[in-house]
Amino acid sequence: MATYKGFNTQDEYHKFRTTDFELIKRDLLNHFNIRYGEKLMKPTFGCGIWNYLFDPFTNDVTDNIVKEVKAIIDYDPRVNADNIIVVGYEHGIQIELDISLVNTNQTSKMIFQFDKNIGAALALSL
Repeated sequence: MATYKGFNTQDEYHKFRTTDFELIKRDLLNHFNIRYGEKLMKPTFGCGIWNYLFDPFTNDVTDNIVKEVKAIIDYDPRVNADNIIVVGYEHGIQIELDISLVNTNQTSKMIFQFDKNIGAALALSL
């Protein structure tokens, strides 16, 4: 029986009902795609990684991105994150992290790309 239930319109096979870990991963992707100030009535909700896309990729930028990732993960009490790796590439920033569902042994590797050309965070692994 599913603990978490949700609705998803992003699935390529039109599977609208999403549950448990898949729902949580979708929620994280949504959070990464919302920039600060975009959510109605919640100006402090969102992701600031977008602000670093055109900055030189320095250690300070990497540290700030890791802080942003940790803040988003900490916002969701259902998951924890380990091994956050940030890499710059020609058209943006790639973030790789291991997430685990709280109080279970379920884990998953997630890879996000924040692409300058697309203007969206893409999940390469959900």
